[in-house]
Amino acid sequence: MKNNLLKIALICLLVICQKQIYAQTVYLPQYTTKDGLPSNNCFFTLQDQKGFIWIATDAGVSRFNGSIFENFSVDDGLPDNQILQLREDSKGRIWFMALNGQLSYFFNGKIHNEQTDQNLKDLSFNGVVVSFLEDNKGNLWFGTNNNVIGVWNGHKTSKFISTNAKHKYQNAFLFEDKHQNIRAITSTSNYIFKHGSFVPSTTKIYPTSYKTIHQKNGSIFFLNKTGLNEARDGTITQTTPLSQQLLNSDLGYILLGEKKIWVCTSNGVKGISLNGSEEKTFLKGVIVNQATRDDQGNLWFTTSNGIYKLPKPKDQLHTFGIADGLNNPVTKSIIKDKKNRLWLGSNNGIINILDLKTKKKNQIRLPDTSKYNSIKQLVLDKKSNRIFFASDYGLGAVSSSYPSNSNFKFLREVNNLMFVVKNFTIDSTSKLTLSMSSGVVIINDREELQFSSFKYKEDQDFFKDRSYCVFYDKQQNLWFSNINGLSEFNYNKLNKHYEKYPLLAKRINDMRQMTDGSIAMATDGYGIIIFKNGKINHIINRQKGLANNIVNKLFVRNNYLWAISTTGINRISINNNKVNISAFDDVNGLLSDDLNDLYIDKDTAYFATNNGLIYFAYNHSLQNTVAPKIYITSILNNKKLLDLTRNSFILKPNEQNLIINFSAVDFKNRNITYRYRLKEKAPWIETRNRRIELSSLEPGTYIFEISAKSQNSNWSKATKIKLTLERKFYQSWWFICAMAMLSGYLIYVIGVSITKQQKNKEQEQLLLKNKILMLEQQALQAMMNPHFVFNVMNSIQHYINTKNTASANKVLTGFARLIRKNLEICTQSYISLEEEVNYLNLYLSLEKNRFGEKFQYEINVDGEIDKVDTFIPSMLLQPYIENAIWHGIMPKEEGGTVVININEVNDDTLLISIADDGIGIDNSLAAKKEGHQSKGMALTNERINLLNKIEAKAIQVNIKQNGKTGTIVSISIPLRN
Repeated sequence: MKNNLLKIALICLLVICQKQIYAQTVYLPQYTTKDGLPSNNCFFTLQDQKGFIWIATDAGVSRFNGSIFENFSVDDGLPDNQILQLREDSKGRIWFMALNGQLSYFFNGKIHNEQTDQNLKDLSFNGVVVSFLEDNKGNLWFGTNNNVIGVWNGHKTSKFISTNAKHKYQNAFLFEDKHQNIRAITSTSNYIFKHGSFVPSTTKIYPTSYKTIHQKNGSIFFLNKTGLNEARDGTITQTTPLSQQLLNSDLGYILLGEKKIWVCTSNGVKGISLNGSEEKTFLKGVIVNQATRDDQGNLWFTTSNGIYKLPKPKDQLHTFGIADGLNNPVTKSIIKDKKNRLWLGSNNGIINILDLKTKKKNQIRLPDTSKYNSIKQLVLDKKSNRIFFASDYGLGAVSSSYPSNSNFKFLREVNNLMFVVKNFTIDSTSKLTLSMSSGVVIINDREELQFSSFKYKEDQDFFKDRSYCVFYDKQQNLWFSNINGLSEFNYNKLNKHYEKYPLLAKRINDMRQMTDGSIAMATDGYGIIIFKNGKINHIINRQKGLANNIVNKLFVRNNYLWAISTTGINRISINNNKVNISAFDDVNGLLSDDLNDLYIDKDTAYFATNNGLIYFAYNHSLQNTVAPKIYITSILNNKKLLDLTRNSFILKPNEQNLIINFSAVDFKNRNITYRYRLKEKAPWIETRNRRIELSSLEPGTYIFEISAKSQNSNWSKATKIKLTLERKFYQSWWFICAMAMLSGYLIYVIGVSITKQQKNKEQEQLLLKNKILMLEQQALQAMMNPHFVFNVMNSIQHYINTKNTASANKVLTGFARLIRKNLEICTQSYISLEEEVNYLNLYLSLEKNRFGEKFQYEINVDGEIDKVDTFIPSMLLQPYIENAIWHGIMPKEEGGTVVININEVNDDTLLISIADDGIGIDNSLAAKKEGHQSKGMALTNERINLLNKIEAKAIQVNIKQNGKTGTIVSISIPLRN
């Protein structure tokens, strides 16, 4: 106990308390070549009617929209890269005053010079233009540094030169008084333009230079050897006396405000109250050439080291660093105590305490700088009124009323073992929990600030595995993240949430509880996870508007969640399950890569950075801002610029490729989103680009609309242009009509041709049918072959000679019927199956009568066949039957039998077989003379070939010998109904 007391006493002796008054510095955002300027040596700044900021440099001019610098040089048409001054006329032309004396202007996306504009060739004064005036008639007046004053009416230039050696027009300031008189003022002379020339006037305005004179509200303000003076209605009065040291310095342009005059010098810029009560100096040690105010109330300083912006007071960002009393600018942590003091954890064992009321600073130097090298976390213990602080290798506590109470305590491991603290948290009672490289350690009594590594009770006051973050919610539940993922320890119950949600197995850097009880978790690469009632409610990432998916620290103020990352700040609210994200684009440029911790007060946001403390009032910044102004800056049609004074364009058919450049002007927000469409009521297409390429447009009329918004604003009113792409000649109405007529004619010609071909085909069909009829006649004749007729006649004669009159009459009657049937059939291409069977019976009965018992026949017809409605080609079967009788059966001495079977196959085919038990077709052909062919069979085969050409389905005939003797003829006939 004595040793511990000695250690504590030694520590208290080593703690050093320092107190001093501190100041605050307004941060001025700076823009240089790193941000896109063509050069850091800047001479003049101008805001045009559209809101763009133009900067004149020694390497060309630049147009700035708040986020992007668009540069122009001699390659774009400037007569010289060194531009000393910029002016705008009522037509919106931006005039460039070059060092070589040549004048040029920017209009509608293009620079006009004497090579491209013939009217500018006479606008040369062999000197540098130092002043510019547009009178009420639209004439442009130019004052130069070589005793020449020029006036240009748009076509013709008039020049005025002073012949008085003592009173020159050199470096004259030009203005128009309330009587519309043109006046010229130099440091030694005053002139008025009358009757076509400049004559001396009675006024006595003698500014130190053309840069230190300013016209405002009908008065002329100027600096002379005593201070700021006002000339009004011929009376000159001094408004603000200025120090001779300031007046004798190398002065730049002056800017007069409502309450201040801004004087630019080679050693910074001074803002001096008109009543002389206050003076502010900015950019000390920097050559400031000019100051100007934009339409949002921000001041811009043009210097030899780029341009600087001084935001309007409510938008100003304040810094507290080395220049303000911080020994070490690297600030790692921040907390606020009950006395309205900020505690800042720094490097080298230093904690700074800043009193926001008294503007005083106290400093604590911890004794062991190696152990407490970087104070990375500060936590206020409201119960014991102590501030807990931690570094990588130590943790301690000090009274929040320090230095009145300087009682320090330091956490120790009772076995003197080294420990590494990643993160710590305290509950509302007495617990202190550490996130360590060895695991999560719960110290139940934080008053003692000691623990033993050998007395851990796993899953009670120790959870093994490397841990990253610990946090107590309002219900005293312990949340911790380790290499496994997120877990919750509640009443000795451990809930491993990462087992249900794989996303919760990722590394978590910080945790906070929101007002609705949900737990917000800052992840290392997956954005912010909102977890409530055991499930993930929201995943907030870059896709939804977060500055970065790697989130380092969180802070909850009222219903808002604040988040910092390496690329900026976001404020998040969740209302009706909808996530709203606000950004601070105007300060993120300063804070990038430097944010370490944050504390959000009721109206001020404080940030611990590598460059000290940074803070600003945030309430007004988070209100919905005015939507940025959107302009179409140029339209290129086949690499040619279109005239933007028009909002409607008619394009030729070969001009369907367009490049449209546009820009939004916003000097507060850099995160600008654009949307466009080509047709009204068409869906919008969002983009981050400021350039749209439209290629291969179809002929027609388009309304191109472009709109813009910042993260904290609504969509701006759309800018529109009308594009009409003419149709190509083959798409014109007359061409379409001509093609329609030609197509009609071709259709007529083709139709006539097809009709003719059809008729020819029908003629061919008719010829084929005629030929078939002729063949049928020939077949009829062939059926009545001489042998058959002769034999029938012999039979009749035999019956007559034998006085067998009955048999003779019977044969003769059958023969007559057969002849009559032949005559009927020869007029028909198709006959019914019933007619065919009757015909065959008649024919076969005659053959039977002739041959007697030597010849037998059978005709078998399937009973399922409707013989009346089934049709087959006429005279098709008789030749095959006759051939079977004469060449198959007759050569046999004992005679034979012919069997005819008729069956239906597949409901659409008739199968007819003619079988005989004669000598066989192969034997018959072998016995015949070489080259002999039955005429009837030849005619029948030709007729079948012709029928197959006409009909959709073919007749198939198959003839084969049945073994050693006998022949089978199979005929497959498609049915006709």
